[in-house]
Formats: sequence, structure tokens, C-alpha cells
Amino acid sequence: MSRVKRGTTTHARHRKVIKRAKGYRGRRSTNFRSAVQAVERGMQYAYRDRRTRKRSFRSLWIQRINAAARLQGLTYAQLIDGLHKAGIAVDRKNLAELAYENSPAFTSLVEEARVALEKSRRDTESKPQDL
Repeated sequence: MSRVKRGTTTHARHRKVIKRAKGYRGRRSTNFRSAVQAVERGMQYAYRDRRTRKRSFRSLWIQRINAAARLQGLTYAQLIDGLHKAGIAVDRKNLAELAYENSPAFTSLVEEARVALEKSRRDTESKPQDL
């Protein structure tokens, strides 16, 4: 039976890890043992932070919407409530983009929300109270 040398497989496996560690500082980018640890840790951070990034962006969008809404005389909560009551379905990402780049369009959405809030308020005041 012939002998199987595994140098090619090992070299390929090492090269794959070292390639991923490119850009790391010091021994971590050239030494296989150190690179394995660094790459595994880096992949854990990447997995975690892909989820964190979604949270961070939603928070940023909400802050931008709130700032723009307050300039129009509404709070963020009032604006979102008014948009729901008006039946306008726009996600926070696009709403923040409108607030940031296209203020006339955002102002028209705010006015729609304000009208829907006023209508809702009038409807609740005109209903007789059941005691």
C-alpha cells in the first residue's frame, strides 16, 4: 500500500486561515496558531455585531425622525401614532431618509399625521361616555 503524504492538505488549510488573518498585527497575521485564535474571535465578533448593527441603525433612524418631527411641532410617538391612524405605512429607514434629505415630503407626511390625530381626537370626544 502506498504512503499518503498530507502536506498539501495541511498547507491549504493553513493558507486559508492565514488569508483570513490578513491585516492583523504582529504574529497573529503570520503564525498559524495565533491566527486560528484571532480569526475565530474575529468571526464571533462579526456574528454578534451583525445583529447589533441592526439595532444601532434603527436607533439612529428614530433619533433623526424625532428631531425632524419636533421641528414640525410633534414628538416621535405622536408622529408614528398619527401615521398609523392615517393608514400610511412607511418604515423608519425611509422616514428618516425623507426627514434628512427631502424635508417637503416629510412635512407633508407630518401634516397627514396631524390631521389623522385631530380626527381621532374629535371622534373620541364626540362619543358618549358609557358609565
